[in-house]
This record gives sequence, structure tokens and C-alpha cells, in this order.
Amino acid sequence: MNEERQAYRIRQALNHGLQEISPISARRLEAARHLALSRQKQSIGTLATAGTATADWQPLPSGEDSSGNGIKQILAICALLFGMWLSFYWHSDQYITEVEAVDSALLTGDLPPDVLLDNEFLEWLKDDTSEE
Repeated sequence: MNEERQAYRIRQALNHGLQEISPISARRLEAARHLALSRQKQSIGTLATAGTATADWQPLPSGEDSSGNGIKQILAICALLFGMWLSFYWHSDQYITEVEAVDSALLTGDLPPDVLLDNEFLEWLKDDTSEE
């Protein structure tokens, strides 16, 4: 009920301000409203046919500048791909550093080579629950 009351108040405020709008602005607003309604009908039709090959693609009207949107999307995709690559690189570098530390500790230790061939020792190395 509160939402209906709020909507009523907003409608009243908009209707009250309607007398203060110039005729030129009123015509422009009416044209924008008709354009928005036609796009809404197109989007409902597109949603109804989503997943089918019959959905028609409608280019933007020639009055609107859409060149900036394409560049922004390309830059966003490039930034996302760069971030993914950087994350992969950092994680692989960390993994290599950890493996290198374990290998150098094993190689510089006083362990005989036979211990490295022992299956129980290999299982102990794979065990993540061992205390460090």
C-alpha cells in the first residue's frame, strides 16, 4: 500500500510541474516517450523469441552516438582478459616458487637417494596435513 501511495504522490508532483514546461520541451518529451514505448515493445518481442533464430537485430537510430559504447566494451573485455592473465601468471609463479623451495630443500638435505624412492616418503610429501 505504501508503494501505491508513493507512486500517487510522484504522479501528482509530475502533473503539477507539467504546466511549467514549455511547448517545445513538451513535444520533445512526447517524442522521447513514444520512442521509449516502441523500444519497450521491441524488447518484449525480443525476449519472447529469445533462444530462437528468428529474433531480429535492430541497429540504433542514426541520431544516437553508439561509437563510444563499442570502444568501452572492447576496453572492458581487454581489461578483464589482462586481469585474468595477470592472475594466472601470479598463481603459476607462486606455485613454481613453492616447488622450487621444496626441491632445493630436498636436494640440499642429508637424505640418501633411497629415501626419495620410498613410497611412504612420497605419500608423506603429498600429505597436506603434515606440520611444517
